[in-house]
Amino acid sequence: GGPGIMEAGNRGAKDAGCPNIGLNIELPFEQQPNPHISSELNLNFNYFFIRKYWFLYMAKALVAFPGGFGTMDELFETLTLIQTQKMIKPIPIVLYGTSFWKELVNWDMFVETGMINEEDLKLFKFCDTVDEAFDYITSEISAHAQELKNLGEDQSNFNLFE
Repeated sequence: GGPGIMEAGNRGAKDAGCPNIGLNIELPFEQQPNPHISSELNLNFNYFFIRKYWFLYMAKALVAFPGGFGTMDELFETLTLIQTQKMIKPIPIVLYGTSFWKELVNWDMFVETGMINEEDLKLFKFCDTVDEAFDYITSEISAHAQELKNLGEDQSNFNLFE
């Protein structure tokens, strides 16, 4: 719910006449709710872990744009929860801006040193265009919805955590 890409999403939704949410954290500096958040959906949290829980609980996908420590915290906690099978709701993850993410993190080194399995690199996808990210996210969500339908399961009752 702060500035930058979060504000852009809120502004786009507001411009389209849609209600939109902001999950803000009380910080001594930096974080202020952006002016485009629907007032009734402007939520403030005192603790990061509660904010992240609700962030993941409501999310259908995660798109991580270049960012700082907060972005890394949210991204790596989500990857860890998925990798360790503590988050059972499938959630497509896009790392937007391949060159940024590949320069910032030596993903192959994680595998080469045995810190993660090579399979873990499939938990996310690098994308460089909106269309590529959209196609990936919608295909992953559609595929999972079809799997649930084939199993005869109701998606609305799908739990986030084990």
